[in-house]
Amino acid sequence: MIIDAHAHVSPTSYGSFENYLAQLKQGDIQGGVVCPGGMLDVRKFNAYISGKSKPDAIPKNDYVAEALKESPALHGLVCVDPCEPGAAEVAERYLTKGFRGLMLTPLVHKFSFCDDVMAPLARLAGEREAPIYSHVAFRPGANTSDYVELARRFPRTNFILEHMGAGHVDNDASAAAASLDNFFLETSLSSYLQILLSVQHAGASKVIFGSEYPLSHPAAELAKVLLLPISEGERDKILGGNIRELLHLGA
Repeated sequence: MIIDAHAHVSPTSYGSFENYLAQLKQGDIQGGVVCPGGMLDVRKFNAYISGKSKPDAIPKNDYVAEALKESPALHGLVCVDPCEPGAAEVAERYLTKGFRGLMLTPLVHKFSFCDDVMAPLARLAGEREAPIYSHVAFRPGANTSDYVELARRFPRTNFILEHMGAGHVDNDASAAAASLDNFFLETSLSSYLQILLSVQHAGASKVIFGSEYPLSHPAAELAKVLLLPISEGERDKILGGNIRELLHLGA
């Protein structure tokens, strides 16, 4: 069973869950892990990077909940701003509703992985056996080494690094996945070379297939994994086995 472990859905023309389900069908992908999208319009990234536009900082968690009700093939991640008062309580509420993990977005919410506000969320995720997802950014407090350090501080919590880190080949990310039991790499938007090197260095059990819908098509991202010169057992772990185990999705 193939599961896309990283997609964003939003009440927009380009990022709806209906469109996402159609793309999964096109790629013969049986399931997806969805989190709130639309905080950044992926069609206009330069406007955010240049400061011409500001993101919508309010995560659309209720839209994700609506998607989960519509399709049993989808599994949800709750997104919170760690700096908002009561962030852990909001996260716990959605986890109690059946969401499977937490997503952080340092590109939208200006926190640092080393901030004290991260501790309640990391502890909650560990207690609920719900992994934390995040990308990294090129700024102090939000880069790969900072995210790795957070994983070291909370060894009972599983951490998934979106896009396998920063840049085309992030050796620090691969090294962390190889050395830390609780650190995993998600493939979306990463280079074929980074995926291959990470499997060779950290093993297939530490790599997770994702698409970053709607910025990329699930089938396009899937092709990179299908081309890897690995065993079918290793491929099965990357394409669904690992995320099923992390999210406790059952047999």
